[in-house]
Amino acid sequence: MIPRGAPYIGWADLFAAVVHCGLPGNAKGAQRGVESLWAPNTVASLSVRSGLDALLQVFAFPRGSEIVVSAITIPHVVDILLEHGLIPVPVDIDLPTLAIDADDVRSAITPRTKAILVAHLFGSRMPLDEIIAVARAHSLPLFEDCAQANDGSAWRGHAGATVSMFSFGSIKRQTALGGGLLRFNEAALAEQVRQQQATYPRQTRRSYLKRVMTMVVLKAVSARAVFGSFVSICHLRGLDHDKTLGTALRAFSKGDLFARLRQQPSVPLLRVLQRRLHQSAVESVAERVAIVDAVTSEFPELNRPGADAAQHSHWLFPMLTSQPLELMHQLWARGFDATCGASNLISVKAPAGRAAPANAERLMEEVLYLPLYPSSSASEMRDMARAVRELEHEPDRTHAAVS
Repeated sequence: MIPRGAPYIGWADLFAAVVHCGLPGNAKGAQRGVESLWAPNTVASLSVRSGLDALLQVFAFPRGSEIVVSAITIPHVVDILLEHGLIPVPVDIDLPTLAIDADDVRSAITPRTKAILVAHLFGSRMPLDEIIAVARAHSLPLFEDCAQANDGSAWRGHAGATVSMFSFGSIKRQTALGGGLLRFNEAALAEQVRQQQATYPRQTRRSYLKRVMTMVVLKAVSARAVFGSFVSICHLRGLDHDKTLGTALRAFSKGDLFARLRQQPSVPLLRVLQRRLHQSAVESVAERVAIVDAVTSEFPELNRPGADAAQHSHWLFPMLTSQPLELMHQLWARGFDATCGASNLISVKAPAGRAAPANAERLMEEVLYLPLYPSSSASEMRDMARAVRELEHEPDRTHAAVS
């Protein structure tokens, strides 16, 4: 079976991570080293979620305030907003571009609105000039979630954003098996968030080492020579290999969320992140673009959200289908490890009196992620495209184009 993908980290990096767990180091020095590599006014955090939580503690918006958000995000973002007594108000996405519209953002703003939070999806990058103009017209901070959009280039988010947040978690590009970098447009705000984080206990070396060893196992399992056996063993034991992998890859999956979020990054995490920032992701991005090109050239009518995005590095390869679970299992049978749960995203529920984000809801109901394994040949990807086309066009299946 062709795996859904391989972790964005090499064996040498994992070995270095284990070594760093046993070496002494100065935490403040390690943090300064990472932050200086990224951009001025950068704060390193345990994760983007940790950074967002600290940022909201600094802003201390009144409880009951509204935050305008992209209609698709991860569940913990909503949990964090609710923990601070804030009401997320979703703005629907455009399926062909995965962007949100500035006029829709403007319409969502009320006297209770205190900030705008936008998220780039699946490796695409939405244009933000008009949305930032709306934010400035209403004197609102704009928080930019770039967790899925990092392409390993020199891009550090939109210069007009109050904060641009980048993730280096287990499934992200340039992963350090944790870590977030928040670039602020004001030094004073960056320092306030840094001081807030300084009140937290530091992540233990043992905790980070556990994450490293989990990734060692997952990287070994993702090898094509091993993956098929892993899937077979899971099925013999009555386990769903898709859920098993998803659980292993998720950080903050157990225990009190905010106790786990409110920690400073450990020294080994910071050292590994510094190492990873010196490495280029250009080759891995090119590999993924080539896979997408191979599939779409064979199946140009593939129902693909984000196909019209002006900038796209294909962190994931989503498609829409009326029966995602059925198609996923059929692709498994043909040797392609598609998944419905690779991104852990949700459609944000609209508060009472607000319109439901119909496009976002449809995407989350119909999305299926196709495998993007780096060593896949163009021939194998064309085979996958043909399989998807055949299965989608079976007489008992229905399929509606993105509109």
